[in-house]
Amino acid sequence: MAKRRTSGASPGENPNKRIRSSSTDGEQEGSNAGSDGDDSGPSKRFQCSGDVVSDAGIVESITLKNFMCHSLLGPFAFGSNVNFVVGNNGSGKSAILTALIVALGGNAQATNRGSSLKGFVKEGESSADVSITLRNKGRDAYKPEAYGPSIIVDLRITREGLRTYKLRSTSGQVMSTKKEELVSILDNFNIQVNNPVSVLTQEMSKYFLHSKGEGDKYKFFMKATQLEQMKEDFFHIKTTKRITEDKVEQNSEYLKDLKRNFLEKEDRYKNLASIGEMHTKLEELQKQMAWTLVSEKEREVEPMKEKLQSDKRSTQKYDEKVEEWKNKAEEAEKKYKHIQEQLEEITRKVQELQPKSAELKTEAQKRNNLLKSCELTVHRCRTNLRDLEKDKVQLSSRINDLKLSISQTTGAESQVRAERVEQVQTELESLKHQTSTLGQQIDQYEHACSRAKEEQAKMEREYKMFQKSIEINERKLQTMKSSRSNRLRRFGEHMPALLSAIQEAHKRGQFKHRPRGPLGYLISLKDPELALAVEVCLKSLIKAFTCDNYDDEKVLKGLMANVFPAGRRPTIITSSFLPHVHDTRRRAVNHPEYPSVLQALEIEDPVVANCLIDQRGIESILLIKNRTEARRVMQGSNPPANCTQAFSKDGDQNFNNRTYSSDQNRAICLSGDVEEEIRHLERELENQKAQKSRFQQQMGKLDEDVKQNQGLQRRAQAEQKNIKDKATRCGLELTDLKNVEEPQSEDLSPLEEDLQEIAAKISSKRTEFEEAKTQLAELKADYEKAEQEYKLHKDTISTIAEEADSVKDELSKIDQEVMKSKHHKKHYDEKRSAHLCYIKTLEEQLKSKEDDLKVSVAKAAEICPERTEVRRTAKSLDSEMSRLKVKIATQQEQQGDREEVVRQYREALESYKNMSQQMKYFHSFIKSLDNVMTHRLQAYADLRKFLSARCKYYFDSMLAQRGYSGRMTFDHKNETLSISVQPGQGNKADLSDMRSLSGGERSFSTVCFVLSLWAITEAPFRCLDEFDVYMDMVNRRISMDMMLKVAAGQRYRQFIFLTPQNMSSLPVSNILRILRLKDPDRGQNKS
Repeated sequence: MAKRRTSGASPGENPNKRIRSSSTDGEQEGSNAGSDGDDSGPSKRFQCSGDVVSDAGIVESITLKNFMCHSLLGPFAFGSNVNFVVGNNGSGKSAILTALIVALGGNAQATNRGSSLKGFVKEGESSADVSITLRNKGRDAYKPEAYGPSIIVDLRITREGLRTYKLRSTSGQVMSTKKEELVSILDNFNIQVNNPVSVLTQEMSKYFLHSKGEGDKYKFFMKATQLEQMKEDFFHIKTTKRITEDKVEQNSEYLKDLKRNFLEKEDRYKNLASIGEMHTKLEELQKQMAWTLVSEKEREVEPMKEKLQSDKRSTQKYDEKVEEWKNKAEEAEKKYKHIQEQLEEITRKVQELQPKSAELKTEAQKRNNLLKSCELTVHRCRTNLRDLEKDKVQLSSRINDLKLSISQTTGAESQVRAERVEQVQTELESLKHQTSTLGQQIDQYEHACSRAKEEQAKMEREYKMFQKSIEINERKLQTMKSSRSNRLRRFGEHMPALLSAIQEAHKRGQFKHRPRGPLGYLISLKDPELALAVEVCLKSLIKAFTCDNYDDEKVLKGLMANVFPAGRRPTIITSSFLPHVHDTRRRAVNHPEYPSVLQALEIEDPVVANCLIDQRGIESILLIKNRTEARRVMQGSNPPANCTQAFSKDGDQNFNNRTYSSDQNRAICLSGDVEEEIRHLERELENQKAQKSRFQQQMGKLDEDVKQNQGLQRRAQAEQKNIKDKATRCGLELTDLKNVEEPQSEDLSPLEEDLQEIAAKISSKRTEFEEAKTQLAELKADYEKAEQEYKLHKDTISTIAEEADSVKDELSKIDQEVMKSKHHKKHYDEKRSAHLCYIKTLEEQLKSKEDDLKVSVAKAAEICPERTEVRRTAKSLDSEMSRLKVKIATQQEQQGDREEVVRQYREALESYKNMSQQMKYFHSFIKSLDNVMTHRLQAYADLRKFLSARCKYYFDSMLAQRGYSGRMTFDHKNETLSISVQPGQGNKADLSDMRSLSGGERSFSTVCFVLSLWAITEAPFRCLDEFDVYMDMVNRRISMDMMLKVAAGQRYRQFIFLTPQNMSSLPVSNILRILRLKDPDRGQNKS
């Protein structure tokens, strides 16, 4: 919204007067007003002096922002009397006038500048703002104590064409945003922006100048003088009078009917006295009937009270039975708990012994490995010792043979043979060493193959288990995918077929009561995060079914046998179906923070809820999401009352003194998000398949290792065989050489040295062999001891496990005893509940009867305050009352019901009086309306005649100033106005119509007509837009003098003239102000 600025040319020293000296120029420049230096001297045609006294309602200033094609115009401060807004076309003159009309309540069509308000918002802007300051001084000021000496009207027009107002006081405070307040202000100041005399736009002026119809001029005159509005008001009053007269005429006939009806009701009212006695007797019988009914109800209540007392006394035997089986159940539960603790103690012992058993097994395996290694060492030493002894025997034999055959060979040959013998012996030693080395390698390869085969067998077992896990997960994935369309498949792929078979069998009447199941399908979770905890808690009950009786159980077993393949089938629980859920308030756990399983489930079927309560005790099991918090709650110093156990959201089971972890890590049947479970299984399968691939790679590697070691072993064995064959050949050759040679005595010394060396080696190997044997004996003893300890420990564990089997059998028996006791307790509980329900129903019936009795006593007391003893029965009294009522009804058929007759008489009287009074009012109103209309129509005719005469007078006076003569003829009957004008002083007969005049003469005549209308109408300001557009210089000067003269004579009014002409010839005066607008910037399309 544009900011308001106070003009410096308005001193405002006196709130009622404005004094302007000649030195204060009458030209005011706004944000786009240009200074005009051509200031002419005083004119003899327009000179005035003295104070300018302005009336309330004149425009003090106006500011435009984003209005039409202008970004900002103003603020313009207007003078109190005469204001000229001068500027070329497009500078914003018409925009100021349009904004004045629109801001002061005028519609868009009245401006002739657009069909709707949104057309006034500048292109590219979201809204347009107009701010107008109206003077609020003097005796006609509007709420001066609130608004002050001026009222600021702020208008905002949005791009959608919405118009909002803010009415501010002089200080800028918003006083109202309602248009009704603006209308009140305009009415108070008599501002009429739609009246062409107050605001005459270019289009209206052109229309008037070019109008050829005398009727249009007459309408212009009527609208300017507001006679047209008075005429329309008179027509409305006549219409109202005619409607009222028609209504009076209609009501006159209706009044006659009301009077006739009233006289008839009055006659019937006077004939009612004969029925009074019968009504009195009927009232007496009604009093007797009231107390008779009370007596009969009292006689009905007494037997019910006796029956209720008797049933309450018989409740004790049910309490005794319930207490008896409750004690038995508690004893059985104590035994069960004791035996369960024994089983847990045995399990704990086994768990404690398992680590030691593993340690002993590892130690025994370690001793066995050492023993086998030592056996290999002993075997190698024995083999080496045997080979050395054989060599020693052969070498000794050779030496002896050589000594015998020395004489048979020559010295040279002996030398050659000796060298060959030494060479063969060296080669033979090397071959023996290679054979020993290959033997060790063969043993190593064989041992490596054995280890690899053991590892391979172990991995094959693990691979089979892993493959089985993959197959299980694949079946789970297939089940979950099929459960997208059928949730039942989560409970087994055969479950939909079983339920269909149950439904068909139920339709055929094979079941007394339709079995319920699977139980997990019939429950839903309030919190999906607890799905795993509930599934682990319920275990096999998730897929179980329940039957009402054993016959239904047999039928269901047959259906399961047909549907399910051989193997595990869902559990069937047989228990009587009840229509309501067990009352568990006394034995249920109630924790302020954590729900029980029963509270966490939504179970619509009472049969399902009762089955889970009986079989699992879900009312006494808590669900605690955090496992640490669950352990703290259950194993703290003060566990919750009635709470047997608690489950965490991870499936951990927590008791008062122990905790068990769950093997299951995801909910299957109760999972809410099927897609998430499918994605989880797919990821798990991918991981398992990747792990399977790694398993296969490892197994392939092991297989390659086995094959490689076996190949190396075969090559080593073949090489060993070749070396042994070669050693055999060398030995034969050596034997042959020894047998042939007869070396000299000096040639035997190497052989003897070799023999001594072999003897030393034999001694060393024998020592090594003995030590190895000793070590083998020690290791064997250690292994046998470790193996014995492992077997003893394993036997101990087996003994304890056998004890656990007997304890489990005993635990199963006690569990059956607990179930039996609970079943009997439940049976008597149900019977006692049914008995108590019957007593409660009986008490309610008794209370209802007693309430009815109280109501009957109260009604009887209302009818007859004092109780009377009546010996007659209610039936006889009712018979007599019926006869009396028939008699009264017969009389009333002739006379009518007394109350109805009285009521109708009073209603008829009231209607007749009201209509008579209304008719008197209508007649008085019509008479007053006739008097008022006669007086006002006469006043209207007189006013019209007076205004017509004044208009003619002023018109002739204005024309005379130009030297014209003219005539103005009003025909009020035909609603026409003819104007004839003769330029110059001529014969009256030469007068001609305005259409024959030139443009300037017609414009001058129009100005005279408008000034005549100004003289006979009242408004705080007048606006003329381009009044002189068709005038020549002479007519413009004369018209200007005439308007300034009129303005000088009406100092209390404000005049705003918009013209594109240069007004530099105007005189300087303290009542005259010129606002010059800058030429438009065509390039920017802004002022």
